[in-house]
Amino acid sequence: MNKLEAFAHIAAQASKGELMFPTSVNAALKLQLALANPDCHLEQAVKLVLAEPLLAARLVGLANSMGFNLARGTIVTTVRAAVMRVGFQNLYTLAAALVVRQFGSRISDPVLAAKAEQLWQHTIHVAALAHSIARRVTDVNAETAMFASIVHEVGNFYLLSRADEFPGLLDDDPENWIDAGAELITREVLKKLFIPEPISSVIEGLRDGLLTIPPDTLLDTLLLANQLSPVPSPLDRSPSNPLQQSDSVLDLFIDSEALTCILEESAAEVKALNAALSL
Repeated sequence: MNKLEAFAHIAAQASKGELMFPTSVNAALKLQLALANPDCHLEQAVKLVLAEPLLAARLVGLANSMGFNLARGTIVTTVRAAVMRVGFQNLYTLAAALVVRQFGSRISDPVLAAKAEQLWQHTIHVAALAHSIARRVTDVNAETAMFASIVHEVGNFYLLSRADEFPGLLDDDPENWIDAGAELITREVLKKLFIPEPISSVIEGLRDGLLTIPPDTLLDTLLLANQLSPVPSPLDRSPSNPLQQSDSVLDLFIDSEALTCILEESAAEVKALNAALSL
């Protein structure tokens, strides 16, 4: 099976909803589905977290990180206390992050594994930047921006997780990429992960998205975060963003002081995310 045939095969499976997920993501998916229910209560969330030891350990670590223990006060040692400190929205993001990470956890090919690690570093840099940009520039919900960023490359993570089966699938050869197929795969993975439609539509629109000036939407937030990320996606197939042509465009809506704060805040958050979510 050549690359085009392999890619078409994966896209066809996705169109039928036949997605192959690691079994380890099941607990996180159940938690996401429960947290999406406005009637979800603390006891239910705690029970679901405890069902997955990896998720429980990461949650407690995140709750004790600098981002959530600003006063360096009491160290939490229970899942219940961690859920209460982190909150349901951040727990939802953590569950999504672990799902994304698990896609690359079983890749055996060293080249693909390196791409998966670079894609993860790109993802958390974008997430940290989006969180800060949302608060300082676009004024959208910062936690929503972080969640959207965590899952914005999930289609590419899924392709990497399947590439072990099809040698050469992701080799650099743009003419073998079928954009419509890639978009279909991303759409189906987002659906499988129960990503809310307002967020999935933004993610699907990233490739051809145009920045509005002044930036004030979730799409603008993700576009800016991708532009400022020091780690590019190893699978980026999108055309050059106009912002990449001239940094002076940034000066129209982000002054040097604000940009410095955004970069410093995001760098600190990336360290915390790496510590809490490393596998």
